[in-house]
Amino acid sequence: ALPICFPLRVGDLQPLLLDKADTAGHMGVYFYQDLFVARQIYQRKPSSHLDIGSRIDGFIGHLLTFMDVGVVDVRPLSGIDGLSCIQADARNLEMVPEGSVPSLSCLHALEHFGLGRYGDEIDPAGWEKSLSEMCRILAPDGIFYLSVPVGRERVEFNGQRIFAVTTILDATRGLALNSVTFIDKAGILDRVYGPGALHNLNNARYAGGVGVFEFTKLAPGMINS
Repeated sequence: ALPICFPLRVGDLQPLLLDKADTAGHMGVYFYQDLFVARQIYQRKPSSHLDIGSRIDGFIGHLLTFMDVGVVDVRPLSGIDGLSCIQADARNLEMVPEGSVPSLSCLHALEHFGLGRYGDEIDPAGWEKSLSEMCRILAPDGIFYLSVPVGRERVEFNGQRIFAVTTILDATRGLALNSVTFIDKAGILDRVYGPGALHNLNNARYAGGVGVFEFTKLAPGMINS
């Protein structure tokens, strides 16, 4: 008789009775967002990519399968092959030269900046200062992928902010809006092109989801219409 390699004891029982009726995986907003933007970057194949505060075990993990990535985070990170990390507060990216980043992302992170949740300094304008720095370091003709929760504008201290679409548009003067893709836990809801259409949106329609904004850096003197 074969030896008993896996003895069964009552104290070790951990019955899970509902998994057989579940789906094959639990996909939410982060999953769809991370995969969507990673595919855009894969298709464009930029010479380099810098990320500000996005999810390491999702979006950054996707990118690392086909390119090296630089990240900026207020928290330390090291020991991942192909990943270089700058530990810094995104309100001040002086270590990154102006106009030097051809491909840039900040996914589901901007809403936290300045709320102190991750050890950063409390600063009500932290999101705006950080976004200004991102616009500064983006190279001419560079692509910027930005996602934030959208809906009725508010701050849920100290968790996050919820943004009106128009707030993001007003804070990104100097960038041309290519598109906004609205995503919820079920996947892509809608994709809208051009700032004119966005100004007329009812933000409540997308409550509970994110807006993934894609911008291109304009030449000096040009602004969003």
